[in-house]
Amino acid sequence: MRTDFDPAAMPRNDFYRLLTAVVVPRPIAWVSTVGPEGAANLAPHSFFTIASVAPPVVQFTSVGRKDSLRNVEATGQFVVNFAPEGMFEQINDTGTNFPHGVSEFAAAGIESEPSLRVKPPRVAASPVALECELHSTVGIGDSTLVLGRVVHASVADDVLVDGHAEITKMRPLSRLGKDEWGTLGDVREIARIRHADWQGPAGGR
Repeated sequence: MRTDFDPAAMPRNDFYRLLTAVVVPRPIAWVSTVGPEGAANLAPHSFFTIASVAPPVVQFTSVGRKDSLRNVEATGQFVVNFAPEGMFEQINDTGTNFPHGVSEFAAAGIESEPSLRVKPPRVAASPVALECELHSTVGIGDSTLVLGRVVHASVADDVLVDGHAEITKMRPLSRLGKDEWGTLGDVREIARIRHADWQGPAGGR
């Protein structure tokens, strides 16, 4: 048995809650920007992924017109800071709807550091920062897809193992449904199978 949901027949927020409950876990782009007046903004966005490898482009979605989007449109730059488990409360703090012009870095007591290639600062305690220049934006309904070309990546040495960013050291947070957040949990490894080595469906091996 299944229950059917028709987005055309449901209130927007009801279907939004369904989408965010079933498209899980979602990585978090902790986006720092600078407004035209110079105030630094920091906000978590859980609609986030890689858009292209060459050139390297990442994307996040602004649901509605938030300060992150306005600042990126005005300045053409942003930083995606990695959202680690140890900064759970601070990341949630920066999701507060502070008045326009208030710096979440200052309000939430989060230390910043200068970026190398772009004006928006990085989160000093975040293990990874992807410094981005705006590639393009795409308006879709009530949301805007923001695509940024990564011009510099900065990774803390203590999360690198033989030059590889090690997930058990980074300890990523993710967003789930409702007010739920996810932590790393178990990590499983399995190699992709080449066709030449195929031995039939997994259930029959």
